[in-house]
Amino acid sequence: MRTEEIIALGDRYVMRTYGRFPLALVRGEGARVWDAEGKEYLDFVAGIAVCSLGHCHPAVVEAITAQAHKLIHVSNLYYIEPQVELARLLVENSCGDRVFFCNSGAEANEAAIKLARKYGKLHGGPEKFEIVTAHKSFHGRTLAAITATGQPKYQKGFEPLPGGFEYVPFNDLAAMQAAIGAQTCAVLLEPVQGEGGVHAAAPEYLAGVRELCDRYGALLIFDEVQCGLGRTGRFLAYEHYGVEPDVFTLAKALGGGFPIGAMVAKETAAAAFGPGDHASTFGGNPLACAAGLAAMKYTLGHGVVENAARVGEYMQGRLAQLAGRFPFIREVRGLGLLLGMELSVDGGPVVKRCMERGLLINCVDGHILRFIPPLVISTDDVDRALEILETALAGVEEDS
Repeated sequence: MRTEEIIALGDRYVMRTYGRFPLALVRGEGARVWDAEGKEYLDFVAGIAVCSLGHCHPAVVEAITAQAHKLIHVSNLYYIEPQVELARLLVENSCGDRVFFCNSGAEANEAAIKLARKYGKLHGGPEKFEIVTAHKSFHGRTLAAITATGQPKYQKGFEPLPGGFEYVPFNDLAAMQAAIGAQTCAVLLEPVQGEGGVHAAAPEYLAGVRELCDRYGALLIFDEVQCGLGRTGRFLAYEHYGVEPDVFTLAKALGGGFPIGAMVAKETAAAAFGPGDHASTFGGNPLACAAGLAAMKYTLGHGVVENAARVGEYMQGRLAQLAGRFPFIREVRGLGLLLGMELSVDGGPVVKRCMERGLLINCVDGHILRFIPPLVISTDDVDRALEILETALAGVEEDS
């Protein structure tokens, strides 16, 4: 089908929960995608940080194909070989001891919220159920996850929201100290906020929050759905800080493009769940776990994390050079290949101009350009992308 036909069918039959660009992507390879007419785009969105190995990576495609010929789905009433292998790989490369598998980041955070509530009641009684999160956070679209999300725009229209959540400014340890207490069962934070505008936690902040959680018997939960699995130049973002969480959540890059999520917990926290406390029909199915196992083995064994650190540093430097040229660029920030460029003008026209010239980028909060390309991109890819970005920024400057 041509783009116009795909758009017409989508407008007719698909629920309007997204504001979509008039673009239909039909093929991808590495850091590039093609639309229905064959136009090529350099993809610095990567499925919103999902396709960390690029599109249709051979290792992931081969694993999915081989597993689909053997066993696609079986109930979690039985042991599943790819599931236990992936769980072992995640535990051996993190501070965690046990893994719960699901299908998305929102589900992983939902599981973490439930685990925290159960843990709090077991260790502190019926009143220990409150969870503290940060302003500008994003934790997913389920009812509990949007309640945990510290952005009212995602909550509007879905009231009444579940109770027991409190919000504090990010990177403000005094505010966290005022909020946390005997009633707190957990603190839920992103080490690097993605959807909220690419804000990295200060090292002393996470260290201080860890101490507060220990003092009050609360779990420290890190949402690494977007910032984890190599994105920041470390396999897990918390490694930058020398602070270990009790629980952390994963998704996005975990399946190399295939839907899968996970909650990983230390034994002390994981022990709060028993059979029947939580479940997911499709969670940890053979096909998803085969994809995840292939993606994570490649990520850990082929220099992907190191490439993200090296190319991310290079790209941040190049973005900083652009900030010196265009006065409406307020700040460039981020870690690894999770980078943000804050503008004093609307970022929408920049995204559109880039798309017209063959570069896909993302804008959050109306004025922050977010760059989350595949972790396998090269400096040549970055140079090409920033040539297009510079042209787009120049066009915005001329129009202002």
